[in-house]
Amino acid sequence: MDAAPDVSVIVPAFNSAATIERTLAALRAQDTELGHEVIVVDDGSSDATAEVVARAAPRVRLLRQTRGGPAAARNRGAAAAQGWALAFTDSDCAPGPSWLRAGTGALARAELVQGRVLPDPAASRGPFDRTITIRREYGLYEAANLFVRRDLFERLGGFEDWLPARIGKPLAEDVWFGWRARRAGARTAFCEEALVHHAVFERPAAEYVAERLRLVYFPAMAARMPELRDAFLYRRWFLSRRSAAFDLAVAATLAGAIRRSRAPRAALCLATLPYLRALLEGAAGERRRAPAVLAADLGADLVGCLALLAGSIRFRSPVL
Repeated sequence: MDAAPDVSVIVPAFNSAATIERTLAALRAQDTELGHEVIVVDDGSSDATAEVVARAAPRVRLLRQTRGGPAAARNRGAAAAQGWALAFTDSDCAPGPSWLRAGTGALARAELVQGRVLPDPAASRGPFDRTITIRREYGLYEAANLFVRRDLFERLGGFEDWLPARIGKPLAEDVWFGWRARRAGARTAFCEEALVHHAVFERPAAEYVAERLRLVYFPAMAARMPELRDAFLYRRWFLSRRSAAFDLAVAATLAGAIRRSRAPRAALCLATLPYLRALLEGAAGERRRAPAVLAADLGADLVGCLALLAGSIRFRSPVL
């Protein structure tokens, strides 16, 4: 009988036929002597995801379920896992060769480890394209690159799909898992050497702007995890430095429109400079596309501001 693996790699997959083959190839190329298994949970895909994964058998275990979302898929994989360590990544990610060795090694000093995520270096990136970047442990735990001791995972009861999202795909189940771990006294760490490259998805400007509607859920996250106000939010009440600059620019513009004296107007105009600077920096180097980028960024910031305002009212947790 084969010995139980040290590490179980769990990959939830939904309609991932276009990307998961690269994920599996990267997992086969891991530079480690640790015994490990790879478990892919097909979460009710309607494309050829299961067929692509099945071709990798017996090196990959394929589990299938009806559509339940990423939290349920990860929990299903963890229930079938044999390793003392659980390594989570996604089906649009390609772990670097030392990912498994570095991330598992970091579990010697912590019970939950966030790894580094960078965009695929081989992909060309447009100003509106979608990807993920994680360079430090900043409170928004991402299961695209997450290592956890099995005993902690079982003690917490796995991922919890607590935030029903009507806009886009489910979110924040991994963020909530991280903070539940911290509240339970678990040691956490960031491992820069455990690197995953995330795919870059081409996206038109309209989708780039529309995605900011999902910011309506950030106030709900801050309500459930008030620790995010110190760990992630800017000055506790703003989503980011940029959102604060945008809010200040809007307030100054509105105030300037109703003021008559020149001195206050001049001062109020100065208040718009931080946001104008951020807007111009975003379009720097775009040349012909600069006007389109400026317009899209302005639209995205406006949509984001309104979404945060709506979420702040809905969840009674101000995030601006």
